[in-house]
Parts: sequence; C-alpha cells; structure tokens
Amino acid sequence: MPQNALLAIDQGTTSSRAIVFSENAEIIASSQLEFTQFYPNDGWVEHDPEEIWSTTLTVCKDAIAIAQEAGYLIKSIGITNQRETTVVWDRKTGKAIYNAIVWQDRRTADICAKLSSKNIDLSSRSGLRLDPYFSATKIAWILDNVEGARQRASAGDLAFGTIDTFLIWRLTGGVVHATDTTNASRTNLMNLHTLAWDDELLSLFNVPAAVLPEIKQSEDDFGTTADGLLDQRYPIGGVAGDQQAALIGQCCFTPGTLKSTYGTGCFALVNTGETPLRSSNQLLTTVGYSINGKTSYALEGSIFIAGAAVQWLRDGIKVIDNAKQTKALAETVEDSHGVVLVPAFAGLGAPHWDPHARGSVFGLTRGTTEAHLARAALESVCYQTHDLLNAMQQDGIEVASIRVDGGMVANNWVCQYLADILNIDVVRPQVMETTALGAAYLAGLHCGLYKDLTQLTAQNPIDKTFEASMSSEQRSKSITRWKAAVDATRLFAQTAQQAETQ
Repeated sequence: MPQNALLAIDQGTTSSRAIVFSENAEIIASSQLEFTQFYPNDGWVEHDPEEIWSTTLTVCKDAIAIAQEAGYLIKSIGITNQRETTVVWDRKTGKAIYNAIVWQDRRTADICAKLSSKNIDLSSRSGLRLDPYFSATKIAWILDNVEGARQRASAGDLAFGTIDTFLIWRLTGGVVHATDTTNASRTNLMNLHTLAWDDELLSLFNVPAAVLPEIKQSEDDFGTTADGLLDQRYPIGGVAGDQQAALIGQCCFTPGTLKSTYGTGCFALVNTGETPLRSSNQLLTTVGYSINGKTSYALEGSIFIAGAAVQWLRDGIKVIDNAKQTKALAETVEDSHGVVLVPAFAGLGAPHWDPHARGSVFGLTRGTTEAHLARAALESVCYQTHDLLNAMQQDGIEVASIRVDGGMVANNWVCQYLADILNIDVVRPQVMETTALGAAYLAGLHCGLYKDLTQLTAQNPIDKTFEASMSSEQRSKSITRWKAAVDATRLFAQTAQQAETQ
C-alpha cells in the first residue's frame, strides 16, 4: 500500500527544486535545475519567467516519478519561492510582458528617492521601508516601461504576482490568481494589520488594484493542478515565501525563536507573536505565517549577498572551482590576513539599507592569496548576521540560540565561526532543506496529514550545536574591523554618487 508523501516546490533565486517528503519529514525524492541569471544593466537582475516555469514543471515530474517508484503517494503540494521577485503577465495568454524583476534588482532606487520626499510612514502600514528590494516599485516600473502596459493593467487585462502567484496561475491553468499573507507582506502594498491590499499604498506606488491577486492564508486551498500537466491532478494546500517557509520548517512557533537561512542571501527571522512589533533599528516587520485563522508576525533582517559571495569567487574572479573549496581554503590559513570583504554587490540590506553601496575589499597586500579571499567571503556572512542580531537585541529581543539552515551551513567552518562571532549557540537541524520542508508542512496541515503545530515540533531533530570558543578580545577586534569596512564602503558610495550628480 502506498505511503503518504508531500511535494514541495522550492523555486529559488538560482534554481528550481522539487522535494518529496515522507509524512515523517524524510526526503524521498529530489530534483533540481539551475536557470539563467540576466544582468542587463548595472544593478539590474532579471529572470525569464518561462524558464522558471519549465524548470519547475520538469523537476516536479522527476521528483513525483522517483517517489512513486519508491512506493509513495503525493497527497498535496506546497510552494515556497524567492520573495519580492515580480512578474506581470497577460491574463489571456499567461505570457509575461517583461522578464521577472528579481528581488536583488536596484533599478528603482531613483523612484524610491523621489517617493521619499512625501514622508510616508510605510513602517506603520506595510512593516517595510522604501527600498527597491520590494515589489511595489518593480510593478510600477514594468507598467511604465512596457508600451501600453499601464492602460492594459487598469483595464484588467494584466496580472501581477510574485513567483508563488505565477506558479499557482500556471499550475491551475489560469484558474487561481492568489498569493498568501507572507508573500503579500513583501510587496509594500499589503496592510499588516488588516492583511488586505491597502488603497493608500496602491495610490502611493501607482499600482492599479486590478492586477493584484487574492490574499489567502499560508495554509489554504490554492486550487488543483490542471488536467494533463502532471501524471494526475494534485491539490495545492500551502504557500509561503522562502524565509517564512524556513521559519515554519525550523518550527519557530513561539515568540523569541530565531532562524537564519543562508542561501543566495541571508535572512534572519524571529517570531514576535500575534501582534506586529515595530523595529527601532531598521529591521522589517513581516508576516511569519497564517495558519488556521491565526497570524504570527516576525521581525526580519535581510542580507542580500551570502552564498552569492561564494558564487562570485567561483564565477566572477574564478579563484575557486566549486563552492566546497571555500571550507578547505579557509582552514589553510589562521585568519584572513587582514582582508575584509563587504559583499554589497546589490547594495546593503538591514540594518544599513543603502541601495547605492557596492562590493568592496579592504586590506589587500602582496601576501593576499585566494585562501584569504575565500575566508573573508565566508566571514562576511557571519559579520552581517551579527549586525542583524545586534539590531534585534536593541529592539529588546533576547536570543539564546539561532537555528540555521540553507546550503552554506553544511560547512562546519561557517557554523563555528558564526557561533564565535555571535557568541551564542548555533543549532543545525538534521533536515537542512527547511525551506522546502516548511512548504510541505503547510500542505500537510491543510490536507490533514498533521493535526497541529505541536506535532511538527516533535519531529524536528537537531544535527549539531556549535558553541562559541573565540576570545572576547578577538571577537571585538574582528567586529570593529568589519564595521570600519562597512563605513568606508558606504562613504565611497556616497561620495561617488555626489560626484555623478555634480
């Protein structure tokens, strides 16, 4: 007799994955395909929506086939996705009118600068800030730069969606145009308190309501896959943005529990309970999840470049052949030889929020080697996390440990250095695919495989806990050097920008 299983679609920034989990959170099948990154101008990042769709469909078919051969039956599908990335498509054809504008994209920095003169308090409404990172200005840019798009949008001929919404539309054959509260909370268009689209925000960003999807819970009915798409029709029962999905996968269901995910970027979320908590230290207030009629909120710190720094070492300056080499290289040197990398390739996120900053390297000498650069890249991820944790602590949140996940934390060196710099325990789970697992949990809750959140917490085993071993003196020196590098990076960006406007 077939065993119950759940399919998680994990559509990320650089690849599309499908993972089948057993009811006990064991990985039964997995398939992954990378897709093309486009950089048409400085600070611009785009994806081809058709390539996102084709890779997603392919990996789903592959994972389902493997699971079925192993004797498993898919009960429901959960979707998790790169957040803020924006697609606008024709409702009749389903075709995008422009490439997907990726969350890392900075092209709307000038739009944000102009809007800032209106002194709108976004934080009190959306929980976010005025930054190109979020979807609202990306939507406006597409409507204003594709011929006839704004008129078509106002007439109801176009649809907007973050990647979850685009995939739901395609999976259901255009029947369902919906998103969930976590993804909607990343657009700068949803009111955090009402969990509905906000008319004043729509007016501010000049986004017509006609393009917007319906907002549902994270665990909800998102329709059924269309006939002929997969081997059979499957219900879609859960949706969450990737970082909130990881919060669920890490079972951070009580206020004060903190997780940090290390993928292309790094995102730390701490559960703050059923009331939105406003940060005084440049952190974002966001929806953590909406399940069974209740919404939990989170404070988030967003780092734009984490694993992408390692990709730069590999693909940009070609000092490594593969990401795994960084661990071996870092271990060959006692320290970074004074080298500090500030990976502001797409600007700086929280708590600095400087869209004009660009990547910089300090402390180079003739003795600098690829090992020092590799170590500096890994260290930069830990220093950026320290900045986030420090902001959370200043907001009055006490954190005793941090639960980590994502591709980078398979590296023991990174986890240990993170514990040393943060001076708290770093806890790594056995199942490190927690983003996909969170999506599967949502689908499982909706179809009745799981009774409640307590059942999920009981099956979340720990792989290893890393404890701090660095001296306080060394920690202080390292953090001081990092802060000096960040300050210098921002000063350079400010000076360069002033020079361009003269």
